[in-house]
Amino acid sequence: MKWTISQLQKYRSKDFPIDETVNVDEIKETDPSIRKVSPMHITGRADISATKVTFHLHIEGYLILPCSRTLVDVNYPIDVETTETFLLNGHDYETEEEVHQVKGDVVDLQPVIREILLLEVPMQVFCEEDTSQKGAPQSGKDWEVIHEQEKKEKVDPRLAGLAKFFEEPGSSRD
Repeated sequence: MKWTISQLQKYRSKDFPIDETVNVDEIKETDPSIRKVSPMHITGRADISATKVTFHLHIEGYLILPCSRTLVDVNYPIDVETTETFLLNGHDYETEEEVHQVKGDVVDLQPVIREILLLEVPMQVFCEEDTSQKGAPQSGKDWEVIHEQEKKEKVDPRLAGLAKFFEEPGSSRD
C-alpha cells in the first residue's frame, strides 16, 4: 500500500478506489498478546489534491487474542472505518484532524494501518463458551481449581475417618 506522489497526482481529478488485502503480521512483535493476525481487507477511496491526499478506509479482519480468564484463543473481529490525511508538501497545515507528513516522495499506508490495529486491541477479551477442558490448567503442584459442585460432594480427608464412624450399620451408642 505504497504509492509515489507522481502516481497519486495522475488521479487528482479522478476516482481512486482502494480494494486490497494486506498482511500485517509484524504487529505481533509490537504487542505480544496478539497470537495471530488475519490478512486485513482494506477498501475505500482516496481524494487527491495538489497539497494533500485523504484516504477514506474500511478495514476488516480479525485478531486471535488470549482470553483473560482461560487463556484460550479468542477470535476478535476488526471492523474499522477511518479517514487519514497525508500532506504532500512540508508546509504547516491548519486543521483539527490529525495529519501525516509524507517523508520523501512515497505515501505509505502500512504504518498507519498497523497503528490503527494496535489501537483496536482491547485490554481484556473473554471467550463465550465453556472451555475449561482446553483452557488454563485446572491443577498444579499443591493446588487445584475447585468448582462449587465438587466442593459440596468432596469430604475433607482429615475428617474421612469421622464420616465412616456414622456410616457403620451395626454400631450402637449405648
